Amino acid sequence: MDSNPRLWLIGGTSESAALAGAIATLQIPFTVTVTTESAKGLYPVNCPQLRIVVCQLNLTTIQQFLQEQNIGAILDASHPHAAEISRLAIAASRERNVPYLRYERPQIQELDKTTESDVLHLDGFDTLVSGDYLAGQRVMLTLGYRTLPKFKIWQDRAVLFARILPSLVSLEVALNSGFTGDRIIAIRPPISAELEASLWRQWGISLAVTKASGNAGGEGIKRKVARELGVPLIIIDRPKIAYPQYTEDRAIAIKFCRRHIPAF
Repeated sequence: MDSNPRLWLIGGTSESAALAGAIATLQIPFTVTVTTESAKGLYPVNCPQLRIVVCQLNLTTIQQFLQEQNIGAILDASHPHAAEISRLAIAASRERNVPYLRYERPQIQELDKTTESDVLHLDGFDTLVSGDYLAGQRVMLTLGYRTLPKFKIWQDRAVLFARILPSLVSLEVALNSGFTGDRIIAIRPPISAELEASLWRQWGISLAVTKASGNAGGEGIKRKVARELGVPLIIIDRPKIAYPQYTEDRAIAIKFCRRHIPAF
């Protein structure tokens, strides 16, 4: 175990990558966690104070991780829909009396109802799949691979298309969830509005479903394409989590790091 405390930056997002670069310049020792090997490429190379750990933490392994890394503060910059790791980190921070700050990309402000009248907000994926929202539709799902098994029951009641990351695990989950090869596109964001619109036109999309992931997650582009093509859009709202501390201001996040973790 380290003798000096380290910051835990919960990563995997573009925001966390920008934070990592700023933290590195301050010579603060920190450990970034990501869930895939490909996500490691987001972070600075040749940075002696940075460690990158690829893992899927749970109730058992998170305590071992915190101890081995000697975590003295937690900066949570995970995806807005990565609720599980946020809840785990909050619980662990309370148990070990470690400071925690949630840094989150801003939400998109709603436009005038006359320009976005076909946008429907739902509180979760279970609400979506238990209702009749998808019935008879040609649906574009841009939700990530982890939620695709929930849609298996809809494969014979709607025509579903999935856009996923180009990884073996994503493809395997999509196929096991009933998506055939002609209804899957594997591509890494960012996706331009032109490409997004072309995909929707090619597949004759009549309904799109996305997450409230902010502009950094492509939500703004999907809203724009939906308006232009007249396609109804369902947005799955962010999970409601009682964060101990929360900010959308990067300067405040950096100040948090400097206050709780001494530089090398």
